[in-house]
Amino acid sequence: MNNALQFGLQSSAIYVAKFLVVPLRSLRVGSSFVGVGVGTRSFNKRLMSNATAFSINNSKRKELNIPGAAIDQNCHQMGSDTDRDEMGTLQDDRKEIEAMTVQELRSTLRKLGVPVKGRKQELISTLRLHMDSNLPDQKETSSSTRSDSVTIKRKISNREEPTEDECTNSEAYDIEHGEKRVKQSTEKNLKAKVSAKAIAKEQKSLMRTGKQQIQSKEETSSTISSKLLKTEEIISSPSQSEPWTVLAHKKPQKDWKAYNPKTMRPPPLPEGTKCVKVMTWNVNGLRGLLKFESFSALQLAQRENFDILCLQETKLQVKDVEEIKKTLIDGYDHSFWSCSVSKLGYSGTAIISRIKPLSVRYGTGLSGSDHDTEGRIVTAEFDSFYLINTYVPNSGDGLKRLSYRIEEWDRTLSNHIKELEKSKPVVLTGDLNCAHEEIDIFNPAGNKRSAGFTEEERQSFGANFLDKGFVDTFRKQHPGVVGYTYWGYRHGGRKTNKGWRLDYFLVSQSIAANVHDSYILPDINGSDHCPIGLILKL
Repeated sequence: MNNALQFGLQSSAIYVAKFLVVPLRSLRVGSSFVGVGVGTRSFNKRLMSNATAFSINNSKRKELNIPGAAIDQNCHQMGSDTDRDEMGTLQDDRKEIEAMTVQELRSTLRKLGVPVKGRKQELISTLRLHMDSNLPDQKETSSSTRSDSVTIKRKISNREEPTEDECTNSEAYDIEHGEKRVKQSTEKNLKAKVSAKAIAKEQKSLMRTGKQQIQSKEETSSTISSKLLKTEEIISSPSQSEPWTVLAHKKPQKDWKAYNPKTMRPPPLPEGTKCVKVMTWNVNGLRGLLKFESFSALQLAQRENFDILCLQETKLQVKDVEEIKKTLIDGYDHSFWSCSVSKLGYSGTAIISRIKPLSVRYGTGLSGSDHDTEGRIVTAEFDSFYLINTYVPNSGDGLKRLSYRIEEWDRTLSNHIKELEKSKPVVLTGDLNCAHEEIDIFNPAGNKRSAGFTEEERQSFGANFLDKGFVDTFRKQHPGVVGYTYWGYRHGGRKTNKGWRLDYFLVSQSIAANVHDSYILPDINGSDHCPIGLILKL
C-alpha cells in the first residue's frame, strides 16, 4: 500500500462503572437512627448494619485494590472527634449487652447466625466477641475504613439515590437514571439471594474465633463483590461503549427502536452480485482529522471495502489539494475536490473513487451563481447513475441564512437534480443540514427555531426533494428506528446519544428498489458527524 490518507478516528472506549462509595460516618449507622424499638432491637439493628457494611467494605478494598475512596474531602471530614465518638458508642453497646436477658441474648445471636447454647455469661462473651470481630484495627485502618466503606442498607435496602455531595467523584452516578434503576434492582436481588445467606452461613460455621470470622466474612464478601461487579459491568458496558443502542429521544413513540448496526443490517449480497458501495462523511475539517492516528482511511477502506467516498466540510484551500492527492489510498486513484474561494478554509467537498467516472462537474452549473463559490457540490457521472455530493448551507446563528437556504439553495439544487434525472437516476448524498422528522432529532420541541429543524427547512426538504420523487433510503429501510449521524460537541451528545440525523442518501424512485442497505456507522469518531453508507445493486 502507498502512504494512506489518514482520516483519524478515535475508537470507542469501554467504561466500566465503578461502585458507589459512601463513607461510614460512625458505628451508629443505618437503621439505628430510625425510630424502631428501643434497647435490644435498636442495638441489634446497629450491629447487623455495621457487620454488613464493614464486610462489604473490606471486600471492595481487597477486590478492587482501592487505597481510599475518591470522596471529596469537603463532603466528609473525619478526624479524632469521630474516633472518640466511636469509642463512646462502643462502651455504650457493651453496657447494653450486659443488661440484656438470656432470652434477648439468644434471640440476638440467632439473628446473627451465631450458636446460642450456654449460660448468660457465655452468651454475653459470644456477643461481645462477635461485635469486636466486626471492628477493623482501630489504630491502622479506622480512617481508611470510613472513607472506603459502602453502606449497603442505604444503597440496597432503602434504594436511595445518593446526593450530589455524597458522590461528587463517583463515575457510577453519571449513568442515565434508567441504568441506575436496573442496577439497583439487580443489586437488591443479589443482596437478598446471596449476601444474607452467604454471610450468615459463614458466620455460623466459622464463629470459633474472631480472627477466623473476619477472614471468612472477607472471603464471602469478596465473592459477593465480584458478583456485583460482574453484574454491573454487564449492565453498564453495552450502553456506555455503544450508546447509540440506547433509545434516546424526548418524545419517543411506543414502537420506536434505537438503531443498532450489528443487528439491523441485512446479510451481505451473494458473491458475484454487481453492486456499488458509497460512503459519505462530514469530516468537519480534513486537516484536523489527519492528525488523529487511532484510525485511518486505509482501515476504514479495509473494514467497509467501499468503492466511493464522499467528503463534506473539508475546509481545504485550492493550494492544498495536490499535496493531499499524493497521499491517497492505493487503488483510489480518482479524486475530485471543490474548495471555497469566497471564504478560505471554509466548506469544501470531495469525491474519492476507485471507479473512474464518465464525467465530473462542480457546482450547479449556473453561470455567475453565488451557490458555486463555496465549494459545496461535486457531481460525478457513472455508467448507471449520477452521484451528487453536497454540503447544504446551514441557516446559521439567528437563522440569518434561512431565507437564502430555502428560497434559493434548495430550489436550485432540486432543479439541478431533476435536470440530471432526465438522462439517468440520481443518488444525492452528503450533509443536507435538515432533520426532516421528529424521529430524526433527540429534542424536537426544544429545537423548533434551531437551524436544521425549523418548520421552513423541513417543509422545503419535503417539497424540493421527497415530493419530487426522491426516496430517503434510511427511513424507508428503518421506518421506526431512531438513528443519528450528528452529535454536538458542546454537550457531549455522543456519550448519551442525543443527536440529529442530518446526513442522507436520497435516490431516484426508479432505483429505490435496488438499495440493498442504507446504514449508519455511529462507532466511528473523529468528527461531530459519523459516516453513513449505501449499497446499491446495479
